[in-house]
Amino acid sequence: MPLPLTEQDADALVGTMGRRAREAARVLAGAPTTRKADALVRAAGLLRARSADILAANAADMARADTSGMAAAMKDRLRLDEARLEGIAAALEAVAGLDDPVGGIVDERNRPNGLLLRRVRVPLGVVGIIYESRPNVTADAGALALMAGNAAILRGGSEARESNAAIHAALADGIEAAGLPRDAVQMIPTTDRAAVGALLRAQGLVDIIVPRGGKGLVARVQDEARVPVLAHLDGINHSFVHASADRGMAEAIVVNAKLRRTGVCGSTETLLIDRAYPHATALVAALLDAGCALRGDRESQALDTRMTAATDEDWDTEYLDAICAVRVVDGVEGAIAHIAAHASHHTDAIIAEDEDTAARFLGDVDSAIVMWNASTQFADGGEFGLGAEIGISTGRLHARGPVALEGLTTYKWQVLGTGQIRP
Repeated sequence: MPLPLTEQDADALVGTMGRRAREAARVLAGAPTTRKADALVRAAGLLRARSADILAANAADMARADTSGMAAAMKDRLRLDEARLEGIAAALEAVAGLDDPVGGIVDERNRPNGLLLRRVRVPLGVVGIIYESRPNVTADAGALALMAGNAAILRGGSEARESNAAIHAALADGIEAAGLPRDAVQMIPTTDRAAVGALLRAQGLVDIIVPRGGKGLVARVQDEARVPVLAHLDGINHSFVHASADRGMAEAIVVNAKLRRTGVCGSTETLLIDRAYPHATALVAALLDAGCALRGDRESQALDTRMTAATDEDWDTEYLDAICAVRVVDGVEGAIAHIAAHASHHTDAIIAEDEDTAARFLGDVDSAIVMWNASTQFADGGEFGLGAEIGISTGRLHARGPVALEGLTTYKWQVLGTGQIRP
């Protein structure tokens, strides 16, 4: 077993990677769209060609997860099969086919003195990405960073180290085969926690940190980072069934929103039911019959004896499991109040036929994604037509919602004159 890294060793490792990434970022900033796209298409082909090796690496990670007693939801995030690996390759090709944001004109204006001012999209530079469990993030994050003209330094979790290394090798080989710097997407070659600290201290080499993982990881990043952070917080998501909701639609949406995949960040964790909704008993029965454990307030428990009592902690819990909190509320006002008190500002949905009520919910709920008559499981960059995502930004200052190509750029002003001087 290797000795733990000292802080000095970790700083030296990340410093070397950061300098190489900075050089690669300069090349990528001016790389043509066709070359970046070619790199991703080549990488997708390599993922398919190496599928047996990648799945074998994932099997080693899964075996270690079984031995360690990893939770079922985390193992679902970790697991790869032929279909999921094909999905990763297809996502690379989808990103390759997207419009390149770099160089795009956000807006322009003519000043009375004849100056022409433009805001033009440019890459962020070097993006540090720290994530847990999901091997697909290795490909998605690397692809999005590259296509947006950024270099990336990836630090995956120890639970997925074999899978991440195999996927990263295919990505790096595809980048190099397309004539771009292999250092465009680097992976920190150790899972030692000291490397995370070094990445968070790498101001001047890393331009932004994107954490994707549990509360502990995000809290550490926000506490220790000396560079800007684009945070993906937990998904304490709500589905609110209004009195006007269609019964069949409400039951189908709620069951899907909770149970399609319980381990994804877009899964509904709390069901809010309008006190005036006439089919509440059937709604909770649909979830219970589908295998979901429910924890409710006193009024919700009266709907079905199979429901257990909720505690105060349940309203603030991301279960990532077949468990859902349930509360009866007074109309849309009650739903909005509960969400304001307990949501993580990730994704919240209303199921309603009344358009005015839906419009109020969409306007008043302050989350990165707000939905009407749709499952919260659509909170995904691919489903938004973004090709892939690096996470769901729940902050307010940059790239709110699915962070994809545009979210990995900033802008600069270009000022075009004809000899103007300022009086």
